[in-house]
Amino acid sequence: MGFWSFFVIFCFVSFYVYWYSTTKALKFNSDVKKGQKLPSLPSYYGTHSFFWLFIPIFLILVSWFFLKPFILDFFLLKKIPQDFLATFEGKPKMLIDTIKSTNPEKFFPGTNPAIIDAAKYFHSLKITSDSYVYSGVLILGLLSSTFSLRKISVIFKARQAVEKTNINLLILCSVIAIVTTVGIVFSLIFEALRFFDKIPFFDFLFGITWSPQTAIREGQIASEGSFGAIPIFTGTLLVTLIAMFVAIPIGLLSAIYLAEYAKPKVRSTIKPILEILAGVPTVVYGFFAAITVGPFLKEIAIFFGFSIASESALAAGGVMGIMIIPFISSLSDDVMSAVPQSLRDGSYAIGATKSETIKQVVLPAALPGVVAAILLAVSRAIGETMIVVMAAGISANLTMNPFESVTTVTVQIVTLLVGDQEFDSAKTLAAFALGITLFFLTLFLNLIALKIVRKYREKYE
Repeated sequence: MGFWSFFVIFCFVSFYVYWYSTTKALKFNSDVKKGQKLPSLPSYYGTHSFFWLFIPIFLILVSWFFLKPFILDFFLLKKIPQDFLATFEGKPKMLIDTIKSTNPEKFFPGTNPAIIDAAKYFHSLKITSDSYVYSGVLILGLLSSTFSLRKISVIFKARQAVEKTNINLLILCSVIAIVTTVGIVFSLIFEALRFFDKIPFFDFLFGITWSPQTAIREGQIASEGSFGAIPIFTGTLLVTLIAMFVAIPIGLLSAIYLAEYAKPKVRSTIKPILEILAGVPTVVYGFFAAITVGPFLKEIAIFFGFSIASESALAAGGVMGIMIIPFISSLSDDVMSAVPQSLRDGSYAIGATKSETIKQVVLPAALPGVVAAILLAVSRAIGETMIVVMAAGISANLTMNPFESVTTVTVQIVTLLVGDQEFDSAKTLAAFALGITLFFLTLFLNLIALKIVRKYREKYE
């Protein structure tokens, strides 16, 4: 039984279990004496039976997903002749990887027959084990759901049981999200600490030269502060500021127009057009910046008698600002539209104009949502890579001149991790140091924004 066969059967069985339990609960209500009906709606009994089917299957399949590689490797090692295994000098992992990558039907001439036999056994074992597991969990799920059918009675409150299960599932999802976040942070910290064992922390954080090359001999630049991150973070800040100068005024003003001035028909037309910008792939924006915006800015610069680099922060930041306009306009529009109309009416009643009402009532009431929209846009700008690569280049220049070429943190992370890399070198580990530094930087910005919102937001009873 393959996965998709199992999935189709599972969907059919789930629907049948839910339908049968609900039908049985309805029949129970119609057969019992008056005043002895079930304490919950029939749909809750159907949902309860579905949970008894789904939860055991889900837990076993998740466990099988994590344990399957170890179990298959164990049986595979048992199958391999010991004399052949000894030829790999105590490195069974290398042999197992070779066997797994070997296609038993299509293999290179001269492949060792023992590896071919082991590959055939492995592929057969994988298919057979999956079939046994899928069949077993279906049978177990049916047995557990059958047990739940016996609980349909006047003393069993299915609604409370279903709601308790829902709460536990929500808690589980929250725990998974938290654990995932903690795992990401600690993985970055662990690799970053390995980097700081090779390069001093303060040399990285305050160095002004970025040339991530491993020094081969004394006197090379790589041994003299070549991992200074200031040029990279300066470039990131410059591109982000340019993007914000473009996106915040246009996005916020368009949101005010859509929420306060535009007629419903106009709003329903303009808003989807603005949101189309969010669906355009970033590589398309990169082409637009490199082919159209960059040459256009260069021609303007020549016309006014000054020079601009072919790859500049201005081109990258400007196009990036256009890209993140929907994040600000759409979210801010929704937040402003959610402000109660009674607040506006009260402002009009005391003689305030529409613009005064927007400045003094609507914007303060919508401030948390507007700040959240701006933060989302800033995060999107900081994390953008493709536009910067195509329009601003990859050279790390310590400058705040928007007419020069710069690079950003994400671009350098991609550059350092592309291709065959050794995770023992400072050059590769520098990507993790950049990542953890960027993480704490964005966290710091979020904390500042949260304090601003708490201080200036308006509270209404």
